[in-house]
Amino acid sequence: MTAPAETRRSRLQDRLHDDASSERSLETLALGAGAASFVLIALVAMIAFQFQAAPISGPGSLGQFAAISAAAVAVVTFVAGRLLLRDRTRGEKLHALDILDIAALAIAHAVIALLGWTLLAVILEQAFIGAEVFPLAVLVLAGATSAMTAYVVFYSATHLDLQMLAVVLAVFLVLGILASMLTASDPDWWKDNLSALGMTTNVSALAFNLTLIVAGFLVTTLARYATRGVPTEHPRGIARVRTCLIIVGVFLALVGVFPVNLFFGIHTGVASGMVVAFGVLVIRLPHWITGIPRPFVLLGWLFLAVILVLSVLFGVGYYTLTAVELVAGILVFTWIILFIRNAAALEQDARG
Repeated sequence: MTAPAETRRSRLQDRLHDDASSERSLETLALGAGAASFVLIALVAMIAFQFQAAPISGPGSLGQFAAISAAAVAVVTFVAGRLLLRDRTRGEKLHALDILDIAALAIAHAVIALLGWTLLAVILEQAFIGAEVFPLAVLVLAGATSAMTAYVVFYSATHLDLQMLAVVLAVFLVLGILASMLTASDPDWWKDNLSALGMTTNVSALAFNLTLIVAGFLVTTLARYATRGVPTEHPRGIARVRTCLIIVGVFLALVGVFPVNLFFGIHTGVASGMVVAFGVLVIRLPHWITGIPRPFVLLGWLFLAVILVLSVLFGVGYYTLTAVELVAGILVFTWIILFIRNAAALEQDARG
């Protein structure tokens, strides 16, 4: 009599677990996170602004408060979403790499929220020159930005796959580098090289170096997840692809750790090593992953050829180093994002 009862109890627990992890449950939790963020940040805004009008952007503005609040909400919401999803799907115990992955992704989401809302506030300031936001609107808008951030970040945390991870990486890099360019204290930084953005001690340099460090962590995360389950006839192909991608990610992070003005030799070495690792990966990819589509292989060779041509043009003084670095960076990360999509397609086809 005991066995059937235990079986029914086990089935009931499984049913409740499946329901808790369903899309409906996750959507409800996302809405709850947004509502809680709205109330909490609106109350904090009431205390911070003392129910007074505020400018749209700039120091002490609604835009600044909303961006910082959204960044804090993004960190908390992403971590909570990942831990909740792992618990509800009965995941394994977190390891050191898992914790680093969650931390890097949480920072990436926070930076995207911070820079995204700041940019929007600056644009609105240019549209409504001299305008101030009324006290009640300050509370509503501050709460609404955090609520929207919490909802989107929670969805990202609970539905994170390779393609979404690639999008997060791309958006994070674009916003981080763009913010560094717009806030650079030296208006002529571009006459030297892209690494000049990280040479000063102001917020612009911190944003640039932090962007590279976190982006490096994201690339290593992508390297580990994107190469799982990809079919190939080469016995060590996947390991070698993963190794090259990890080298690219680690060297990218080291470029941010060692600013060019303080560690010229190390900075130049890791930056050059990153390009070499990418070149090896592009050239050897069809041998390591035998089923990779031929058009993607040709595209990689084209990207590599463009980088080499631009390097020659810089060598003869036709192009600036900044232009070469920008174009090369765009091509490398475009290739990585496209590789993730192709790897996911190969894995899906292998599953049938």
